[in-house]
Amino acid sequence: MNIRALLLAACMPLCAIRAQGAQPSTVLVPARVFDGTSAAVHPGWIVVVTGNDIIYSGPSDPRRIPAGATRLTLPGMTLMPGLIDAHTHLFLHPYDETPWVDQVLKESLALRTARATVHARNTLLAGFTTIRDLGTEGADDADTGIRQAIAAGIIPGPRLLISGRAIVATGSYAPARTAYAFEPKQGAEEADGPALQRVVRDQIGRGADWIKLYGDYRWGPDASARPTFSVDELRLAATTAHASGRRLVVHASTAEGMQRAVDAGAATIEHGDEGTPKVFRAMARAGVAYCPTLAATESIQRYRGWKKGQERATDAIERKRRAFAAARAAGVKICTGSDAGVFAHGDNALELELMVEYGMPRRDVLISATSGTAGILGMQSLIGRVAAGMRADLIAVEGDPLADVSAVRRVRFVMKDGVVYRNDLTTQRQ
Repeated sequence: MNIRALLLAACMPLCAIRAQGAQPSTVLVPARVFDGTSAAVHPGWIVVVTGNDIIYSGPSDPRRIPAGATRLTLPGMTLMPGLIDAHTHLFLHPYDETPWVDQVLKESLALRTARATVHARNTLLAGFTTIRDLGTEGADDADTGIRQAIAAGIIPGPRLLISGRAIVATGSYAPARTAYAFEPKQGAEEADGPALQRVVRDQIGRGADWIKLYGDYRWGPDASARPTFSVDELRLAATTAHASGRRLVVHASTAEGMQRAVDAGAATIEHGDEGTPKVFRAMARAGVAYCPTLAATESIQRYRGWKKGQERATDAIERKRRAFAAARAAGVKICTGSDAGVFAHGDNALELELMVEYGMPRRDVLISATSGTAGILGMQSLIGRVAAGMRADLIAVEGDPLADVSAVRRVRFVMKDGVVYRNDLTTQRQ
């Protein structure tokens, strides 16, 4: 072998490493950019992505574009951060298809997991690139496997935060034991008193990112919602979660259940249908965010026969409207979360439309669904904004969502972590 050949042979491993390390770049050229924080869109901006990161976002400047970058023009479209839904249930499907209790008791784990993979795909293609899934509702710890499959690229889906089986007080959840001649499978894991610490630790060990407790439920003598866990029990769960770097999320629809969650150190409270101005002021003081799940309430009312636009709002919807208004008036941080699973996955944008309908300005809704909820989830340095250094979680929608929030339904392009999962357009070479 001559000297030249020896030099080439010695260089090959280093050359291969350099080739593998070269990351492709894409320059996205929309009509406008909503950056996740501003009061207005930015016309004439471009966004440059290299690998899985945004390296530039700002006015068009050829000097900012790497050589050989792929150019993608998005005519008439708004480029914006991937949307976030902080309350979903991938293992549920709409209750007008199959009642919740039948899903828990009659659908096999294999069937429910197969459905969940489709739900994850539909959610991502609808522009929701990050979700927090708040309980498998009887599907054991299958959310861990779904999260692993998404991360490994085996199935498409959003960035997934999970809460495992979730935790309920013994005898308070469902399916109701009195309705069956056998011990029915429960929709969440039961635990009480000091045993809560072991169950919280076990769920963390099984992969939970968040610890979810049901702070109240419909277990009163007249099936009314009543508090379940004491403040001390909730505080034990929160303290245990905090020790591991995780936080507590509490399902609570009653004012008392919500107040106990605040006193115990919850990070977010879900539903809050009967929340009062007093309890929302307490949430604001403590920095507890509110995830209203407006879409779930409206969907359930429709399943029960309510015809929106033809009939007056039901009492349940009026309560939700009042709670949402009281939370905003108190200055509570609004966490965008729809409770998808109660209704179809992929229709998550319904929550944003209802937030606007219930009085929240479009700008505030869009910020909540991007940078606002990213901050609540502790992910503000990773997602939720179109800015250099952020992960390339980006979507393009037809029109301007700041003028018409329903534009978020017209998704034509989806990128997560720099990977394109949806592209209804054509690419050109820069």
